[in-house]
Amino acid sequence: MSAEAATHSHDHAPAYSGAPRILDREPLVLNNRSYSWITNRICGIVENKQPLLWWILFVPSVLLTGLMAFCFIYLISTGVGVWGQKQPVAWAWDITNFVFWIGIGHAGTLISAILFLTRQKWRTSVNRAAEAMTIFAVMCAGLFPAFHVGRVWMVWFLAPIPNANAIWQNFKSPLLWDVFAVSTYFSVSAVFWFLGLVPDLATLRDRCKPGLRKTMYGIFSLGWRGANRHWSHYETAYMLLAALSTPLVLSVHSVVSFDFATSIVPGWHTTIFPPYFVAGAIFGGFAMVLTLMIPVSKIYGLSDLITPKHIDNMAKIILLTGTIVGYAYSMEFFVAYYSANPFELQTFMLRGLYGPSTWAYYFMFGFNVFAPQLFWYRPFRHNLWVVMLVCMCVNAGMWFERYVIIATTLERHLIPGSWRTYEATWVDKYTFLGTFGFFMMLFLLFLRFLPVIAIGEVKGVLPQSNAHNHDHGKEGVQEEDLMAYPDRHVPREAAAV
Repeated sequence: MSAEAATHSHDHAPAYSGAPRILDREPLVLNNRSYSWITNRICGIVENKQPLLWWILFVPSVLLTGLMAFCFIYLISTGVGVWGQKQPVAWAWDITNFVFWIGIGHAGTLISAILFLTRQKWRTSVNRAAEAMTIFAVMCAGLFPAFHVGRVWMVWFLAPIPNANAIWQNFKSPLLWDVFAVSTYFSVSAVFWFLGLVPDLATLRDRCKPGLRKTMYGIFSLGWRGANRHWSHYETAYMLLAALSTPLVLSVHSVVSFDFATSIVPGWHTTIFPPYFVAGAIFGGFAMVLTLMIPVSKIYGLSDLITPKHIDNMAKIILLTGTIVGYAYSMEFFVAYYSANPFELQTFMLRGLYGPSTWAYYFMFGFNVFAPQLFWYRPFRHNLWVVMLVCMCVNAGMWFERYVIIATTLERHLIPGSWRTYEATWVDKYTFLGTFGFFMMLFLLFLRFLPVIAIGEVKGVLPQSNAHNHDHGKEGVQEEDLMAYPDRHVPREAAAV
């Protein structure tokens, strides 16, 4: 080879050598947004007047909450008989709704704790809202067993507190395990959520004008100043709470499943319930997160923070857990057949083939198994209308799953002479509808007064936060000066209309 050819070959050699180059990861914050843009956009949701749609949603939510309160007052004054459960269907919509709301609250802790420990950075844009959703869902869930006991003012007897009646709890009962599991889950989740809020509350405190709001943010920010020691203690405490919360994700719904699995009722007495319930809870929880966060993203102009990557990842988790749930549905029939127990087999035949409530089973199977299969196709995971449709199906399907497990199983018990078809009363229906209003009211108030996205955590996934990034220190692209128009939390095109 001539010297000229060698020189020419050297000039056109690739600039890298060794292992193949790795493709760049898809950014978790689009359009190269800067620190100031993120702060102004998220804080602007709290600082500015809420859009008209917020009021359109908030007013009916308050009215539905009042309807729920009326139904509970009517139940206390009249008796638990106003609910539709009668023997043999002693558990019906009340326990169905309890298990449904507990399941909704599972995604928050999973996103915040397990994905944090596994260093999944995409969680940062949705963990705050998911944690809030967890707390509000558990609050809705706790109402039903409290009022189901009949004398709600005596519910404190569930706690192991010495009393003059010498009443002590039966610690062998899974119903009591439920009390401790759910209360522990709520307490740890609330502390975990509040701890993550502290830095952002300090940011709002520093941006507020003097007044009541500044005082309240100052109290709850616990004197946060962003010092290195503050961040060090914060990260240590967050890690410990994440480690403490992780077993709760698996244990809470497992304990809820013990309410049924430890009984001898055909259709309930099965060991598949704990993993089945946990997978179903994560399945329904992620569907509810997407149901809430996709509209929030569009209403408040957060599409650069809640990106197609976030929605795609959560859709994949819904697909995975939905497939696990579908496998559990199939295994239930196989176990009933393989057990050679005629009562068990007959229970599932009545549940899915020729019983009076097979319609509920078909809704459950269609919504929870068939609908999520659309997410195998990538364009469907990136089409928000399809994602919202599937999530709505999953939300409905998970309620039908709990209804099928509880009510339809008890409709056809061991004694044919006691068989009856369950029918919900107006109190059942309006109470359940009211809990949705209560949940939505709390979530809308959360949007109004607290940052819906963790400001500090989202900034941590920006390229300029990485000391080894080649563009470190490069100024982010600004949409515009956010102080130049009043509705800073709305995109400029929407604000101009």
